[in-house]
Amino acid sequence: MTQGEPETTVTTVTTTLSDSVTEEIGAALAAVDAELERRYPGDPGTRQPVHTVYVPGDAVTAGTVRAWGDQALALLDEHAPDAAALAAVLGLDPQLAGPVYDRVRAKLTREPVEDLRIDFEDGYGNRPDAEEDAAAARAARLVARASADGDPARVPPFLGIRLKCMEAPVRARGIRTLDIFLTHLMDAGELPAGLVLTLPKVTYAEQVTAMVRLCEQFERAKGLAPGRIGFELQIETSQSILGPDGRATVARMIEAAEGRATGLHYGTFDYSACCGVSAAHQSPDHPAADHAKAVMQVAAAGTGVRLSDGSTNVLPVGPTAQVHSAWRLHHDLVRRSLARAYYQGWDMHPGHLPTRYAAVYAFYREGYAAAAARLAAYARHAEGDVMDEPATAKALSGYLLRGLDCGALAVDEVADATGLTRADLEGYASPRRGALTVTAP
Repeated sequence: MTQGEPETTVTTVTTTLSDSVTEEIGAALAAVDAELERRYPGDPGTRQPVHTVYVPGDAVTAGTVRAWGDQALALLDEHAPDAAALAAVLGLDPQLAGPVYDRVRAKLTREPVEDLRIDFEDGYGNRPDAEEDAAAARAARLVARASADGDPARVPPFLGIRLKCMEAPVRARGIRTLDIFLTHLMDAGELPAGLVLTLPKVTYAEQVTAMVRLCEQFERAKGLAPGRIGFELQIETSQSILGPDGRATVARMIEAAEGRATGLHYGTFDYSACCGVSAAHQSPDHPAADHAKAVMQVAAAGTGVRLSDGSTNVLPVGPTAQVHSAWRLHHDLVRRSLARAYYQGWDMHPGHLPTRYAAVYAFYREGYAAAAARLAAYARHAEGDVMDEPATAKALSGYLLRGLDCGALAVDEVADATGLTRADLEGYASPRRGALTVTAP
């Protein structure tokens, strides 16, 4: 041993339990291990849109997405023509205002809508069968052409329909619309990668099972891989949160979906009305809404099923003062949702797009430097004023990836701040997360 080298001590480690005890415990818990893997596979590792836009089936056209972006830009030009004006309306940090405003305008030009749902439910209503048949076939043709186009300025990354629910009065109509839509899509080629189906007003787990059976039948008939068709569940009734037996019904619905459920979407107005909330107080921040979403969040945690908040029906229209008031309300609701880990919501009007993206971009830009520094320190095992654990590193990397996905952050600035590649971030966030192509604004 050289002078100054620390002395090492060899310690003999002894145990009491035999290897057979460990093997016995492992065998006893094998079923639990398998159940945990099946029920809680973790986040799917794919992009989640920041919002969903609903357009009635008879109103949607090939130009809808571009029209929404153009209308949103026109509202900005009229009511907040520069960064300082928007910052004054929304209370943005002056240092963030410029980067946020520039990114909002770029987003409205490049990819104004992230998720579009062609609506055959409440936004469409009850029509003669021949009329809805034709509208469903037309929607399929629009989706097929849009998917072939691929230009995000005209085609959102996620696109699909909301059919009528599984309640008796409209069940057959909803099934027929789904069949027509999927059949015509397949006739045009194949199902798009970003296809999303939404099943509304789910009350009983058996209704989810029925949707699963429909998907299975269609897959078999068309030679699709089992499980190819997934769907979202809209949580719009009190019974979908708490069943008559006192159990959380939404957890049973996730189980009934047999791995096909991709999201839980809170329906602000139907759920509020179901709980007796008066029209003037139906909002995503009502206590009844908070309770429902908290139950949804816990039920979905770890399952790979994502959450979406609902919408506000206060529209930014009319004189400037009225537009500004609606913008402030919408911006604050979006920020509130983001803080509660509801990373998606609904937008009902083109005028909601500026404040959706302003809120989302400010949320990610104001916190990215601290998040990047903490993740870089964790990666280096460095000392700091916060001691982070693997779960926190997962949350930090997920935060940065969501910022990249929506365009709030650029790949190079995150790489410079963290010293990590996107693949590194994905490794921390989830081993299942697939690489995504991101176009920085």
